[in-house]
Amino acid sequence: QVQLVESGGGLVQPGESLRLSCAASGIIFNIYVMGWYRQAPGKQRELVATITSGFRTNYVDSVKGRFTISRDNVKDTVYLQMNSLKPDDTGVYYCNAVRRTLHGSDEYWGQGTQVTVSS
Repeated sequence: QVQLVESGGGLVQPGESLRLSCAASGIIFNIYVMGWYRQAPGKQRELVATITSGFRTNYVDSVKGRFTISRDNVKDTVYLQMNSLKPDDTGVYYCNAVRRTLHGSDEYWGQGTQVTVSS
């Protein structure tokens, strides 16, 4: 059974930092592209950052220079270090794992963790 379990969300003030973690089980972690998505109230879920099995990273423009995605292929965990947080970063953050297969793709989601940035 595949599980992606996020942790580390919370309520912080603008300018502060949070570190999200996502622990994976039930998959061969190091062959998956791992990502973080977020969904703000009333908005569609959007991609925040991804990291490939070869450690290549990609970020949405709004978080470049503030967020860092990383992965530990020994602990089967992906992280999102979020610095200089802004109110617009508020939302539910979801962990994602995806890989291509011969017939399409395998994709899994975590349950989400709430991040609220407010003074």
